[in-house]
Order: sequence, then structure tokens, then C-alpha cells
Amino acid sequence: MNVLVCIKRVPATGGRIALTAGEQEIDTQFLGFTVSPHEECAVEEALRLTEAAGGAGTVLTLGPPAAVEQLQDAIAQGIGRAVLLETDGREWDGRATAGAIVEAVRAEAADGVAYNLLLFGNEAADTGDYQVGVRVAHALGLPCVTGIKALEISDGMAIARREGPGGWEVFEIPLPAVLTVKEGINLPRYPSIPGRIRAKRQPIERSAPAWPGNGLSKVRLRLPPEQEKHAEILGHGVEAAPLVVKVLEELGLVP
Repeated sequence: MNVLVCIKRVPATGGRIALTAGEQEIDTQFLGFTVSPHEECAVEEALRLTEAAGGAGTVLTLGPPAAVEQLQDAIAQGIGRAVLLETDGREWDGRATAGAIVEAVRAEAADGVAYNLLLFGNEAADTGDYQVGVRVAHALGLPCVTGIKALEISDGMAIARREGPGGWEVFEIPLPAVLTVKEGINLPRYPSIPGRIRAKRQPIERSAPAWPGNGLSKVRLRLPPEQEKHAEILGHGVEAAPLVVKVLEELGLVP
């Protein structure tokens, strides 16, 4: 079982986002970067599959040189090989990103490296475009199932399950295949200290895909308006009790 996991470097989920003065970039002075939560689960799923069936896992990302940190996190968890498609910091859209990954997979196939399974997160935490995995599958002519929450591999087939409106949808597809994973399919492990030390020493394979241009161009970034909140003190001690009851009645929480 040879598994490729594609991840993306994104601002730390749950962190407070601030922009640079020119509104062109995220101010990283007080903000860290991480891997999208869905993709963390994809890395864990690759580790579980290769531990159970044998084989090897490779993690790949397209991004700036700083994205090495996210690749090293995957190595520290147990992934054996990491590939960086290095960019100059420009934001690649879903079409361009998928194109770069397809070129990398085809180049490895020409060198004799074949993947049984390509895993993606269902969507990136920053752009949420849901496109890359589907585009890669289409370009490579591989079957694709998105949004999966359970996965089994048996006799050259992938049995993928995802939640539907009335229950579970079950897909049986031949390998090789492309699957996009949703958070909750597993509980990702934490990198160990020895794993982090090993990850620092392991070389990262690098290549620089040509900038293809995007269909859209960035004008500026804009933060969404923050939700306004306010607090009202109804009273003090037992005197506030009737007012609390009145508020609960207005909200329909008590008859």
C-alpha cells in the first residue's frame, strides 16, 4: 500500500487573524500556521493504512519554503517521505494547485513510483474551495469519493463511507483512487519528541512548479465583520430573579 497525502499550510484555526497594513497578506507576527484539520485526519488515515497493510506514506504540499514545518510535523507522526512543491509565496487557486500536484504525480510515475491511494482533506481551512482533490482525480482519470468518514481497504478495493441525509452512503471503488477525508474519520496522533528530532534530520524533497497564473487575481484581503456582543446586568441578588424569569419567558425557554 503506497499512499500519497496532500496537505496545505493554513493559518492556525481558531487564531485571531490580522492583516498587514497594505491588506495584501496575513500578519504572521502573532499567528502560527498549521495543517487543515481535515488533512490532519488524512495523514492519520494514511499511517493507519500503511501500518495495517504495509507499504509507505508520502506527504506533499504546495507552498512557500516555510511549509517545510508542516511536512516535518507529518514526518514526526510517522510518515516516511515528504515532498515540497515550492512556490514564491503567491496564492495558487484550486485549478493551479491541482495542476501542480498532477504534474508531480505523473513525474513520479515516470520514475517508477505508483500510488495506490491519494488522500486529500475534504476542503482547506482557509479557502474552503472543495476543488483540489476532485480536479486531481479528473486529470488522472481516477475514481473519486469526497467527504468520507470511514475507510477500509480490501482485495484492491476501497470501501468508503460518508454520511448522507438518511444515513450512511457506501462506495466500493477499485484502487488506485482519490479520496477526500472529513474531520472525525479518526483521532490524529501527536508527534513524539523522537519523531520531531528525526523529522528535523530527514531531507525534504523539493521541486519548483512553474507559475501557471490564476483565473482570479487578488485585489486585497478583507476581514469579516466581528459579531457584536453586549452584556446587560439585570440586577443583584434575589432582586434580579424576577427579571431573569422575564427574559427566559421572552426567549420562549420557560412556559
